[in-house]
Amino acid sequence: MAAQSLADEIKEKGGQAIAVACDISSEPEVVRLFESVDKAFGRTTDLVNNAGILERQVRVEEMDAARLNRIFATNVTGAFLCAREAVRRMSTRYGGAGGAIVNVSSAAARLGAPGEYVDYAASKAAIDTFTIGLAKEVATEGVRVNGVRPGPIYTDIHASGGEPDRVERVKASIPMRRGGRVEEVAHAILWLLSDEASYTTGAIIDVAGGR
Repeated sequence: MAAQSLADEIKEKGGQAIAVACDISSEPEVVRLFESVDKAFGRTTDLVNNAGILERQVRVEEMDAARLNRIFATNVTGAFLCAREAVRRMSTRYGGAGGAIVNVSSAAARLGAPGEYVDYAASKAAIDTFTIGLAKEVATEGVRVNGVRPGPIYTDIHASGGEPDRVERVKASIPMRRGGRVEEVAHAILWLLSDEASYTTGAIIDVAGGR
């Protein structure tokens, strides 16, 4: 399992990590995930909502309810559930010491992904709204909530849509004329989690090469 390999690598380099298999569309599994983290590391201080799925590129008239439910259950409901558990641990309202949440959206939320996966784009637009609303809701409770909106990034998710080389196809439409690297997205997330972003909440940073 890739997650376990990464956890092992982190530990080999002196860090602390565990890998927990979890379907975030399942409320009991999300609760179990956070309880596992509680036992291993104590109270949660940061959350990155990065889990997301998409399905093969089709037009809206070809989508069925089962597909839509799968997309929204993971991309939207899962993010809500994880944020809920994080807030219950971070918020001063519950005796927490504060913390930060970063929701990973997509430039598709602004562009719509016509002819490809409008459902995925809509789910990420929901994440943008969720980010803004939750940020205002917990702003006085020591919890900051922000978002990162990546553009075309070289990851395996494009294979799920049926086009592994999608970034190569669309990069000419990106002002910077290239796809992004996962490290470039990670750096934006790390900044939003850090004390350097202590006065930043409800913000959404585009990491999309100007797209």
